[in-house]
Amino acid sequence: MTSAANPALSEPQPRPDSKARAAQLRAANINPRTGLATDYLNHFNEAIMLLEMVPDVPECVEDFLGWRPLSYAEHFTASHFKARDLAIEAYNSADANIRAEFDNITSAMTSILTAVSEAMREARQDKTRARLAEQATGWVKPLVALAGGIINGGTEADVDYIMTH
Repeated sequence: MTSAANPALSEPQPRPDSKARAAQLRAANINPRTGLATDYLNHFNEAIMLLEMVPDVPECVEDFLGWRPLSYAEHFTASHFKARDLAIEAYNSADANIRAEFDNITSAMTSILTAVSEAMREARQDKTRARLAEQATGWVKPLVALAGGIINGGTEADVDYIMTH
């Protein structure tokens, strides 16, 4: 049977090694479609958690000020993530458009958190630091959700579907 007689034969079939690779990525909690791992978002969630504590426990500002931005590779290199080398390699070989969209969002989160940290260092009143913390969490939390959507392979079409059903 020719591919003209059976269109399924003309579609590229996954190579057995790509199936094994996808299974390896899934086992390591890395999305095989995007090559990204949600573990990186823990880096930002840590900063959010510290910021959320600042209004009630002003001393936590010192813990937040100790938070340092890390790139994807830096996060995994410093982590105890079992498959950290695989996570870095998968990120480096991820689709350039997906990675660029993801990097833009994580860069925005890093910029916000860095700017808030600088402002908190200059602020003298706990009330001012608490307000900065509340504003920052309001800005960064939605970006973490957006980054999670990219990691999990979400698209605008997914958002449109969710909003209409």
